[in-house]
Amino acid sequence: MTMITRWDPFRELSTLQDRMNRLFQDSFGSQGNRSEESLVSGAFVPPVDVYEDEHSVVIKLEAPGIDQKDIDIRVENHVLTIRGERKLEKTEKQENFQRVERQYGSFSRSFTLPDSLDTDNVSAEYENGLLKIAMAKRAEAKPKQIKVNIGQKALEGKGTAA
Repeated sequence: MTMITRWDPFRELSTLQDRMNRLFQDSFGSQGNRSEESLVSGAFVPPVDVYEDEHSVVIKLEAPGIDQKDIDIRVENHVLTIRGERKLEKTEKQENFQRVERQYGSFSRSFTLPDSLDTDNVSAEYENGLLKIAMAKRAEAKPKQIKVNIGQKALEGKGTAA
């Protein structure tokens, strides 16, 4: 038995929009409907700044609310890995409504280090929620300044060419 259905050109667009909405909700979670479980299991990624000067490479990672003992820093095979956990503070109030917007949970950040860094000479400081990791460059990787002399010989050579 054959059925005749009315064709609606916008039905396909509506189906496509529903699929796209589900894709974004699955990937990034529903921003307006955050539960405690989604925050704890969500992707907590602290922001990082990386900069370099002539003597070292420095990484600064924002980690407010994380206890120093909950941070683990390792260098293995020229890969720097920073792991940590921001734990959810459980407070119970029965009279007042509470809202949780900060992200909690474990994080891991890894950075491939160039061969020019001395991985045996790494230092880390943690103060006021800012983790600062400094990695010294090897002596052969540091820039060298070469002085250029302009002498009488250079000027004489220009005068003879016509």
